[in-house]
Amino acid sequence: MTSGRSAARLGPAERAEALELMTTQELDVVVVGGGVVGAGVALDAVTRGLDVGLVEARDFASGTSSRSSKLIHGGLRYLEQLNFELVREALRERALLLQRIAPHLVRPVPFLFPMTHYGWERPYVGAGVALYDTLGLAAGQARGVPGHRHLSRSRALRLAPALKKSAFTGAIQYWDAQVDDARYVMTMLRTAATYGAHVSPRAQVVGFLREGERVTGVRVRDLESGAELEVRAQQVVNATGVWTDDIQELVGGRGQIHVRASKGIHLVVPRDRIHSRTGIILRTEKSVLFVIPWGRHWIIGTTDTEWTLDKGHPAASRVDIDYLLDHVNAVLSVPLTRDDVEGVYAGLRPLLSGESDETSKLSREHVVAHPVPGLVMIAGGKYTTYRVMAEDAVNAVAHGLDQRVPRSCTDRVPLVGAEGYQALWNSRHRIAQSSGLHVARIEHLLQRYGSLIDEVLELIEDDPSLARPLSGADDYLRAEIVYAATHEGARHLNDVLTRRTRISIETFHRGLAVAQEAAELMGGPLDWDGEQVKREVEYYTKRVEAERRSQEQDSDQGADAIRLGAPEIVPVVVPEDAVAPEHT
Repeated sequence: MTSGRSAARLGPAERAEALELMTTQELDVVVVGGGVVGAGVALDAVTRGLDVGLVEARDFASGTSSRSSKLIHGGLRYLEQLNFELVREALRERALLLQRIAPHLVRPVPFLFPMTHYGWERPYVGAGVALYDTLGLAAGQARGVPGHRHLSRSRALRLAPALKKSAFTGAIQYWDAQVDDARYVMTMLRTAATYGAHVSPRAQVVGFLREGERVTGVRVRDLESGAELEVRAQQVVNATGVWTDDIQELVGGRGQIHVRASKGIHLVVPRDRIHSRTGIILRTEKSVLFVIPWGRHWIIGTTDTEWTLDKGHPAASRVDIDYLLDHVNAVLSVPLTRDDVEGVYAGLRPLLSGESDETSKLSREHVVAHPVPGLVMIAGGKYTTYRVMAEDAVNAVAHGLDQRVPRSCTDRVPLVGAEGYQALWNSRHRIAQSSGLHVARIEHLLQRYGSLIDEVLELIEDDPSLARPLSGADDYLRAEIVYAATHEGARHLNDVLTRRTRISIETFHRGLAVAQEAAELMGGPLDWDGEQVKREVEYYTKRVEAERRSQEQDSDQGADAIRLGAPEIVPVVVPEDAVAPEHT
């Protein structure tokens, strides 16, 4: 935990207190958007000594930041574009996350790059991967992952017997890192709250406060109660990703940053469907395709197509799913079918608009702008470099505050759960013995909570029934559902099954078999009555049914129309005399 502090909770009482405090004092900065960039901005600002608030219209990380490839990587393909500085920056961040900031959440993962040509390809790809490793050392610190190695076809097949022998001539293995993207964001927000930031999910920005030209805060609707609140701040940061242009319209007109959304979809299949001890990376005609180890599963992705429809619920179509299956099956000796797919998820990348018509060629670099006094906007970038983006945004805030603000220190601030993690990992057998849980359960908990595992174990000590796994999703303990509601800001069933856990994509039933049990577990700390429990389960069921039907459609338009047929998980309370944008 941070500097001997206990980690802040993000439970119902803490949310209410955060909203009250945000409305009773003028903040230095209020951040709009609870994804990875917004969370990073809040943490950077509060650790520089600023008074910080953050509001998110839905759940933390419910947009792009929970729907990525779950990789912390430099972007090997950017080397072909000669974007060495972007790769070097991302690899420096990868090393920081692995070794200092979040060793409990970010871990190394190996990838096999099969080659399909004799002669020129091995020296070409080998030079690129060697440069990738070298750039990882350029910051003067250890990479945090092993170096690459060249493999013959027979040696590669020993690592990945699933590969079709005729599909490749040899391979190179290299290492990157992976993360549970939504858990990382939530943990970063808990860290920011531990240092004094006020954060609230389901608090939607519906307008800006103005004094003449200057932005002086935001109008927020509490989507749980319907109350409208005013949050005053000297600076407002718009960190809403694909919603950047929508927020700009609330200020009046288009701004200096224009964002286009690129849809990427991923499939999740059981680990036993692909016999391999390493991840796999493949070239496609447009980009690259990853087969990523993910616990007892594989994540296969991604696509890269323009998306101009609903931003809140991007839908995967049959065409998207078949595209991924066709490309991965080109190298597998036993092909996958749609029946092998446990889960599907779609996310939107916020890409800076440029000259190219193809989203795959738009910039992944970020930009910070001051469109009007009192408002900072940040967009673009990639998950791995969120901390650099946040630092740049808070530098702009500091300039707007016109006061001396200390330099960023987030490269030296571990997230809650990081400190003491390695010692606890080394002691996992002893923890298992004292807790009565199997060591595999302790390993699972340590890799999700780090040194905050004590808080989860305390729940079990108080109520031994929470030590049981969920019926129908036995990777997760009942205690984890309760903890999500009491400590991690989860407000609704969808938050827990989709983001605090990954049950919605890691089970063939997509979470339906555990929905009732999970809702009842959340109901206690969230003070739900029987009707609310029933409604949560009904809304979650409708969402899953709509997603399944959308994935049978042949076009984005058809998939989007069906996905939007499912209501929001809880009704949004909108006064009759106000019309709010659907998302911020």
